[in-house]
Amino acid sequence: MALQHSQPGQVIDVAPLGARLREGKTSALFKAGQLELARIVLRAGESMREHQAPGEITLQCLEGLLELTTPTGSQLLRPGQLIHLLKREPHALKAIEDSSALLTMCLRTL
Repeated sequence: MALQHSQPGQVIDVAPLGARLREGKTSALFKAGQLELARIVLRAGESMREHQAPGEITLQCLEGLLELTTPTGSQLLRPGQLIHLLKREPHALKAIEDSSALLTMCLRTL
């Protein structure tokens, strides 16, 4: 089954998953010419190894507790907190608690 992205003008629910978090999965929400939006879901102890994005990103913690590591150090992200990273900035992500986050990525760089 092909992944279905949202269409322009369609409302997207990004509310915390709450009791459904344990069964949640990372999913792309939409992809447009210059922008991609995804919900990242990680269980406590799970991580995303160090990687880079081709464009700038924002990561907003929706629920749980996340540890973001960059070359300058590690920071904790709590619900309601958002961080901006520059294009090609190396980063890794680890869930301290079951967590979900909203990732916004610029796909085209100027």
